[in-house]
Amino acid sequence: MSNRLTAWLRTVVPAAWSALITWLVALGAPEWLTTPLGAASEPVIVPIVLGAVYAGLRWLEPHLPAWLVTILAGSHRTPSYDNH
Repeated sequence: MSNRLTAWLRTVVPAAWSALITWLVALGAPEWLTTPLGAASEPVIVPIVLGAVYAGLRWLEPHLPAWLVTILAGSHRTPSYDNH
């Protein structure tokens, strides 16, 4: 797998998981949490969840099997960036 594809997958797949988690949270989020945010609730919650999911994945990654990292992060390989 090319570095570009690996980097793309490791960006898009956690973002997709974050969107799914945000959607699930929004379905069951209490009004006291969403009402103060108004219409901006999802646009505000998505980057917060994305940051938490990414940080959690990076922390857990060394402790997870490669197959699970691939499912959660898109690839078990981290991309390397050449200076070419």
